Amino acid sequence: MKLLEQAERIRIYIGEDDTHEGRPLAEVIVERARAMGLAGATVFRGLSGFGANSRIHTARILRLSEDLPVVVEIVDHPERLAPLMEALDTMMTEGMITTEPVRVIAYRHSAKVAG
Repeated sequence: MKLLEQAERIRIYIGEDDTHEGRPLAEVIVERARAMGLAGATVFRGLSGFGANSRIHTARILRLSEDLPVVVEIVDHPERLAPLMEALDTMMTEGMITTEPVRVIAYRHSAKVAG
């Protein structure tokens, strides 16, 4: 078990339709986090929400084409997250990033890495 005493969680709030260089932004962020060797990343797709422009985004059956909210969460040491934060500044044209300290109780992983 690897215990991270001081960790930080970043939450990246974007839209499902947001892109970077023609690719889904959430996918680009996860790939960048992996390439940087961060502890892990998770993408959550929201059912409903709104952002700074106050447009409501929803997954209701008649609005399947709406730009749903997406949240990407990443937890690691603050100094390991700093380069990702710099990269996000150039990748994101809309959205919000928050940070908060977290206490990691346990972080378990096997040495085997899937391709």
